[in-house]
Amino acid sequence: AAAGYTLPFPVADGAGAVRLAAELEERTAAVYGDLVRACEGDRRAAAAEALREAAVRAVRWRGGSVAFPGLTERSDEPTAPVAPQT
Repeated sequence: AAAGYTLPFPVADGAGAVRLAAELEERTAAVYGDLVRACEGDRRAAAAEALREAAVRAVRWRGGSVAFPGLTERSDEPTAPVAPQT
């Protein structure tokens, strides 16, 4: 069955699926970052926890991190994947 939404880029293989997973987690972190800025109290704490969790998942998929998770879409330069440390 065809997806009911448009993907941000074509996903033809496993590497593309991993890239998509990282992209989606980064976008999710960005939304939670906006919520952290807009809320107070318990809702802000819950949003901050969700932001942290999304950022951790993005790092696991991408193999690297950004300085300020949740703000990557606001930078002028795209982030490059970092090779995982073994």
